[in-house]
Amino acid sequence: MKNIPFSPPDITKAEIDAVVAVLESGWITTGPKTKLFENNIAKLCKTEKAVCLSSQTACAEMTLRILGIGPGDEVIVPAYTYTATASIVRHIGATPVMIDCQKDSLEMDYDKMADAINEKTKAVIPVDLAGIMCDYDRVFEVVNSKRHLFKPKSEMQEIYGRTLVVSDAAHAFGASRKGKMCGEVADFTNFSFHAVKNLTTGEGGAVTWRSHEGIDNEALYRQYMLFSLHGQTKDTYAKNKGTSWEYDVVDTQYKCNMPDILAALGLAQLERYEKTIERRHELIAKYNRAFEDLPVSVLNHRDADHRSSGHLYFVRFDGKGEDYRNAFFKRMAQNGVICNVHFKPLPLLTAYKQLGYDIKDYPNAYDMYKNELTLPLNTVITDEEADYILSTFRRCIAQPY
Repeated sequence: MKNIPFSPPDITKAEIDAVVAVLESGWITTGPKTKLFENNIAKLCKTEKAVCLSSQTACAEMTLRILGIGPGDEVIVPAYTYTATASIVRHIGATPVMIDCQKDSLEMDYDKMADAINEKTKAVIPVDLAGIMCDYDRVFEVVNSKRHLFKPKSEMQEIYGRTLVVSDAAHAFGASRKGKMCGEVADFTNFSFHAVKNLTTGEGGAVTWRSHEGIDNEALYRQYMLFSLHGQTKDTYAKNKGTSWEYDVVDTQYKCNMPDILAALGLAQLERYEKTIERRHELIAKYNRAFEDLPVSVLNHRDADHRSSGHLYFVRFDGKGEDYRNAFFKRMAQNGVICNVHFKPLPLLTAYKQLGYDIKDYPNAYDMYKNELTLPLNTVITDEEADYILSTFRRCIAQPY
């Protein structure tokens, strides 16, 4: 029996050497490596700027704060997502408005999203689950159709003049749709580089944004820097250049910068990132072929219009429920294959139940969750291990429950 973990990091000597070089350089916090990482991310995402912070959650929360969203405002989020999508809305004092999935789809019901937009709505957060970009054409169609309801409360909101689209692309770095990269489509896009992500810095994230008339990208970048470093006008790297020690603190802000140690790891990962995505798609194609004759449903990770980042491989057991899925999970683990489930819809979690959300109001999200299993999919898996995962899956599905 083999032992196949769910998502180990893919770390090579190149990453180790890059981190060691930073450790030996005498400069380990935010500095030249972080700035280079930001530049390279912007280049891949086809945006003018990118900002690297301590997590996707930090990126998303700082974005909402910079946009001037806060108490009394509403932000639309999907019910089927990880808590970070909605918790940031609570952090800033606004109200998350949850929208159910479309039937048999991971994406929000955009008609229900449209119905939920009112004068309090300041942003919508689509989530690119499993690394598959949402239908942003439809998202923008909806928010533009509701411009007449928008009541701006900040200068940034005034410039956009409509509900903002702030993408949770934690899974989707490197994905593309209709010839555009994830990162250049939504107004703002927030990525995760957590340990289990395709590209990892251990912990970390990045935010990109589309250039927009009336937005000074350099000034916006500086705003992120202020928000991520206590509102201080000069960071340690700038002071270390010796021109002046003098600085000011212009606001009481947060501490969520990315250090050079992590950025060095990310830079090394980025060098071979396209190859890792293609390897993920090789495995996805292999899995898809193996499941063609089985009573399961899988996601569309690639066609003429899009290519996902290949982050997660979801399997749904047709006509089955939670008990079957949970028993299947245990049986795979007993055979050395560690799977996962993505995700419990937010209304099933205690924190959101206590806020009054009820899973009965989100039947499609529950139906997507109840029979979903996520198989190991990463670039550490060998072809032999992939074959073992698939043969184990076929054995388990053939057994009575």
